[in-house]
Amino acid sequence: MAREAGGRAVVADVSDPDEAKRLVEEAGELDILVNNAGLTRDGLLARMPDADWRDVIETNLSAVFYTCRAVTRGMMKKRAGSIVNISSIVGVHGNWGQTNYGASKAGMIGFTKSLARELGSRGVRANVVAPGYVNTRLTNVLSEEAQQAMLANTPLGRLGDPEDVAGAVRFLCSDEAAFITGEVLLVDGGLGM
Repeated sequence: MAREAGGRAVVADVSDPDEAKRLVEEAGELDILVNNAGLTRDGLLARMPDADWRDVIETNLSAVFYTCRAVTRGMMKKRAGSIVNISSIVGVHGNWGQTNYGASKAGMIGFTKSLARELGSRGVRANVVAPGYVNTRLTNVLSEEAQQAMLANTPLGRLGDPEDVAGAVRFLCSDEAAFITGEVLLVDGGLGM
């Protein structure tokens, strides 16, 4: 698929700082970075194993730090670039049984706002897209009852599609968003209002 789009794919475990650095080096000069790696290990905090906390924080939050650190020098030198980190409505409002996930996604928002302040004078933008419930492998495993509850709270009355999120990311990476940085764009069908 990467070749068809005129690009190439580089595989790495971005929760490992050396792998994240290698990924950026192999990718070459970057104008855009989109951090979209994520996982869940849902469960009540009182019974959450340490490994479930660490895995989610490392994959969802630490990986963002590692990849952003790896791209910032090149972008600052060019005085241009766009970073979009994919958070979640859970990082804005929380969710039962997702303290680890919510912490990782909320942390990403604070990280990105601080990064936008650090990089803005160098012409580099950093923003967040926070999807609501989107039709992905993460939501497909939910019970019918849980899915119906999500839909009942979403004013548009449907799950989002991955293309809905991709469109928001594409916009934030485009020249049309050249004066937008440090923002959180909710792509959630109205769930977060």
